[in-house]
Amino acid sequence: MQKGTMNFIKGMGAGMIAGAAVTMLGKSVMDNGHSITKGSAKIVKAAGDFIDGIQTMFK
Repeated sequence: MQKGTMNFIKGMGAGMIAGAAVTMLGKSVMDNGHSITKGSAKIVKAAGDFIDGIQTMFK
């Protein structure tokens, strides 16, 4: 039971990060098309750090 709950929470966290990343990327595209690469690299790094933090918390 606990393993299934942890997997659900990890999946939910990953989904939230993906949604936030898409939202930020879409906003940056609307605001300024030239800084897409720079902004998306920051988003990917932040998402990775967040997911690592969640995984560490549940170990």
